[in-house]
Amino acid sequence: MGTQESVVQGSALLDKLRRGVVGLDVHYTLATGERTRRIYLDSTASTLRLKVVQDVLDKFQPYYSNTHSVLHFGAKLSTAEYRWAHEMVLSFVRANPEIYTAFFVGSGTTAGINRVARTLREKRPNRDVVITSVMEHHSNDLPHRKHFRHVVHVPVAMATRSFGCVDLRRLEEALREHSKRVNYVAITGVSNVTGIINPVHEVAELAHRHGALIVVDAAQMAAHLPVQVSGHGNPTQDIDALVFSGHKIYAPGSPGVVVTRKELFAGLEPQEVGGGMVDQVALNRYTISKHFPDREEAGTPNICGAIGLGAALYALSKVGMDVVAEEEGKLIDCAIGKLGTVQDIIIYGETDCSQCQRTGAISFNLKNLDHALTAAALNDYFNIAVRNECFCAHPYVREMVTQSLTDEADGLSDEELANQAELHRGMVRSSFGIYNTMEDVDALAAALRHISANKDFYQAQYTRLSNGDYEHKVFKFDHTKVFSVKGEVDALLAM
Repeated sequence: MGTQESVVQGSALLDKLRRGVVGLDVHYTLATGERTRRIYLDSTASTLRLKVVQDVLDKFQPYYSNTHSVLHFGAKLSTAEYRWAHEMVLSFVRANPEIYTAFFVGSGTTAGINRVARTLREKRPNRDVVITSVMEHHSNDLPHRKHFRHVVHVPVAMATRSFGCVDLRRLEEALREHSKRVNYVAITGVSNVTGIINPVHEVAELAHRHGALIVVDAAQMAAHLPVQVSGHGNPTQDIDALVFSGHKIYAPGSPGVVVTRKELFAGLEPQEVGGGMVDQVALNRYTISKHFPDREEAGTPNICGAIGLGAALYALSKVGMDVVAEEEGKLIDCAIGKLGTVQDIIIYGETDCSQCQRTGAISFNLKNLDHALTAAALNDYFNIAVRNECFCAHPYVREMVTQSLTDEADGLSDEELANQAELHRGMVRSSFGIYNTMEDVDALAAALRHISANKDFYQAQYTRLSNGDYEHKVFKFDHTKVFSVKGEVDALLAM
């Protein structure tokens, strides 16, 4: 099949996936009394579930059984499909199965990075420094702080007009300064705040040149871009460990994933012990299995979650992540352009996509309006679901907010600057998935234009709560009228 034919077929499959998404047609009643379809722009926090994933899980459920034992039919089936899910992960991120393993962990990417940090500290005890960047999510920052003596935060580089990707020059300086003490460099593939894409393979080459390893937080990367862990023409660009999570790649309820070189975990007792990861157990000793991934997965696994994740990855691989990346790149470029025309908007991070590639997310503020109020108004009056605050990336958000205020300092008094700093303690984030369209972008831009032009009206509708959120003075949302577990159980048992 030719390349063009592959792209055409991939685009057709992508359209099919878009049409089948659980939750895409949810309707809510707004503060205006109007009932409209929700526009979901919070995929960076958690994507909606693909219908193909739901259908696969529904079909699997009657055959569900625990894994490990294979002497009855259900166990044979569950064990084989659970094993296939691991193989699908390695195939999706293009990691050589002879060299790499994939294993599942709870609590998503956070659990995976904690596991990697603890293991590499034990594996390379003389290397007590980790280098990361200021743009990291807390999940790719706090685990290193907890498990290592010294963590170096490399700044981001200034692009054409604003902050871009990680500063490679400063990264190399940090590697030279700490020399043989650096255990690994931990870097996000894509920022969860700005969607800015980091050159992870260039980072890998730099790290390996100085004897350090490379750990990639792919929580935002895996759903938006092709990933290649190994097999580069230049092997120093291969990745040593990569972590992501199913709930950010169209399979909510799925586990976190660690893809790593087997040698980095071999020869050590796993961080978690229990059933399924041992060969022999006596009263005074136990023998850890040498077999991957079993040795890293103590206890009963999240079998359904793993199978759902495998289904999502397989469906996306049928589309082709290059097709996904191209489509989403066009959407982000268009969104930045249209949002940029909104009066009083501040878009954070470099907005010239030809200078600094972005995907997945755009964070912004409206001048003289609290980020929480903007998010509340988008939800209550326009049925647009976005996220606000600092997105578990406090240092990065603070740095960008400070930089934007500095850019405007010449035109503002000290009092006005202080007021802006108070209002912009965080940001509003719109984030996109394969199901979002240009119509969603148009709706967001139109809503922000209306809010920006009518700030006094929207401010008058809300009361600011002590926790920083905003509550509408009249309109109230009672979620139990839409859904509650207790209510659903009561109704089902009464039938």
